[in-house]
Amino acid sequence: MANNTKVITGKDTRWSYASVWEPKSINGSTPKYSVSLIIPKSDRATVEKIRAAIEAAYKEGEAKLKGNGKSVPVLASLRSPLRDGDIDRPDDAAYENAFFVNANSATAPGVVDEGRNPVLDKSQVYSGVYGRAAITFYAYNSNGNRGIACGLQNLQLIRSGEPLGGRSSAESDFATDDEDDYLA
Repeated sequence: MANNTKVITGKDTRWSYASVWEPKSINGSTPKYSVSLIIPKSDRATVEKIRAAIEAAYKEGEAKLKGNGKSVPVLASLRSPLRDGDIDRPDDAAYENAFFVNANSATAPGVVDEGRNPVLDKSQVYSGVYGRAAITFYAYNSNGNRGIACGLQNLQLIRSGEPLGGRSSAESDFATDDEDDYLA
C-alpha cells in the first residue's frame, strides 16, 4: 500500500537548523527533533512530489480540518508547509532560489550515510550539509490553528557543504601552516 503523504527529497536538499541528535524546545514547547529542508527550485521533481503529498494529506485530513465547523476550509486558505525562500527568507542567501519545508518529530530520525550505514559521528551532520529526507505530511487542527504540517522520518547524508551561520570548519581554519598573528 502506497503512502501518498510520504516524500523522499532529492540529493541536492540542504539541511539547515539541523537538530537531529537532541530534541530542542522552542518557546517552552515539547522538545522535538527538527530540520529545515532547503530544496532548490530547479528540483522540480521533489517540489511536485511535496505538492502532491500536501494535497493527499489535505484529503486524508478533511474530517480533522473540518472540526466542529460546517465545512472544510479550502487548501489554499491553510498555511502550507512548503514555503518560498525568496519570499519568506529574503535576507538569507542559503534560501535564495529555493523552497523550504520545516520538518519535525517527537522521535529521533534515523540518520544514514550514502551507503545506508548509520552515521555515528555526530559532527558529520550540521547546518549546511546535503542529503535526502524521508518526510510525511499530515493535517492538524489544534487550538484553532488548522493546516498541513511536515513530519520528519529519516535522513540520508549525501555530502558535506559549507556550514551555514558563519561557522567555519576546523579543516578550513587550519588549512595552512601560516602562524601570522591576526590581532597584531
